[in-house]
Amino acid sequence: MKEILQTAETKMKKSINVLKEDFSEIRAGRANPNVLNKIMVDYYGAPTPINQLAAVAVSEARVLTVQPWDPSVCRMIEKAIQTSDIGINPQSDGKIIRLIFPALTEDRRKEIAKDIGKMAEESKIAVRSIRRDAMEKLKAMKKDGDLAEDDLKVAEKKTQDLTDKYCKEIDDVCASKKKEIMEF
Repeated sequence: MKEILQTAETKMKKSINVLKEDFSEIRAGRANPNVLNKIMVDYYGAPTPINQLAAVAVSEARVLTVQPWDPSVCRMIEKAIQTSDIGINPQSDGKIIRLIFPALTEDRRKEIAKDIGKMAEESKIAVRSIRRDAMEKLKAMKKDGDLAEDDLKVAEKKTQDLTDKYCKEIDDVCASKKKEIMEF
């Protein structure tokens, strides 16, 4: 019974961590190095993340600088950023690449906030699915005679409490990200 609850809690934590990671990659109108996480540069035939080829830093609120350790890679990084879906045109002087993030329009902010809500709801669905799986395992244990009726009720209550806790955490993370997006 304990293993089932621990497994469920571990999976629920993973769901929240994935959500937080996804949220960190959303462009909020201010410079955030995480927007470059998924961009790969073809470096000598191997797809390589930008942060392994260059120093990425926030120089101003809306400016991100990418300084390659090897200046010959600058052109490749610039091309990878241009072909990505982040929607920002890099400016380069051959040594440093600057990404200037434009301020988001009110409509775009609302659209992003709506997407954030959808992502949060998907995470809640994942958490509820984990709860359902745990409940089924607990009921199977009772059916096999490995768990008494009272123990089943206690385990179901603990499982529901975990679900409520992580759904609330998802709501809090979502509200925080929406607030960040809606700020000017």
